[in-house]
Amino acid sequence: MNQFKISPLNSPLESIALQASLLQKIQQKTKPLGALGELENLALQIGLIQNKLTPQLKNPTILVFAADHGIANQGVSAFPQAVTAQMVINFLQGGAAINVFAKQNNIALRVIDAGVNHTFAPDVHLINTLIDAKIDYGTRNFSIEPAMSLTQCEQAIAKGAALAKAEIDNGCNVLGFGEMGIGNTSSASCLMSVLCAMPVEQCVGRGTGLDDAGVAHKTAILKQAIQQHALDEQDVIQTLAAFGGFEIAMMTGAMLSAAEHKSLLIIDGFIATAALLAAYKLQPNILDYCVFAHCSNETAHRQMLDYLKVKPLLNLNLRLGEGSGAALAYPLIEAAVNFLNEMASFASAGVSESVASQPEKTT
Repeated sequence: MNQFKISPLNSPLESIALQASLLQKIQQKTKPLGALGELENLALQIGLIQNKLTPQLKNPTILVFAADHGIANQGVSAFPQAVTAQMVINFLQGGAAINVFAKQNNIALRVIDAGVNHTFAPDVHLINTLIDAKIDYGTRNFSIEPAMSLTQCEQAIAKGAALAKAEIDNGCNVLGFGEMGIGNTSSASCLMSVLCAMPVEQCVGRGTGLDDAGVAHKTAILKQAIQQHALDEQDVIQTLAAFGGFEIAMMTGAMLSAAEHKSLLIIDGFIATAALLAAYKLQPNILDYCVFAHCSNETAHRQMLDYLKVKPLLNLNLRLGEGSGAALAYPLIEAAVNFLNEMASFASAGVSESVASQPEKTT
């Protein structure tokens, strides 16, 4: 969208100079060249995002967006729609996996009602506070009509952007993204199929646990819906409105805003990557700011990551959502920053450098 302006990391001359300085700093650490593998790439990326030789991770926060989906009425999920609201309450009570992992790694958690089909009563005993950003009480059934209007889609994107900016204005510079919504793997599959121009059969998985018959039924429903709406990869906002959930559209806006404001983005699993896919189609430079936490066990996630030409940090066969993979990957991001800032150099430690680490001399 035109209101977001995301700069690439490697175009200005000062960024090129900083990249050279960061690479030299990484190469001068007391280790063989490249010995810390992907952590070295992470350190370089974070240094470039923050425009610093000594980057810092401040107030890490995971935003979990929740919403319901009208497509759930077509029997595309193994769980009833009521589970969305029940799980939101579980998040607020501190009982979900994301609560455990966020607490373990000192990550703040924000739970956002983007469009749950439920009215949440205030409860002073809850550990977390629910952020009310509800667009509507769930989307419409996209096998019949668009999931949301273009106005609702733009409203969700704008609300997501405002929520991300509020965290950044409060001192956060690393944002993770998670979601909850029964039926949202169907939305993600359709977004992937249209925006990646892939047959829907390659984009559909078991979601919350469908058997073979359930997957076949889900595929047939989604294939018919894609044919009905007749959109292509150029129609990004229209596709997001036709198939997306309010939580997916809101995540898309939050991701665009976070990258625009030079935050590091930690992308969770299949649903979060579908939101990122829409953001990428609108602003391709957003990939410079993203760390992909893991490769989900949801069938199509690997193909989506391959389409984006990105590498996930972890492969743990996760398929939970909630931002759980983002929370689990965070210690590796911390390790990348810590080695860059705290590990001794060959010179400071008085360690002889390997011949392989020395620049080639000319005579």
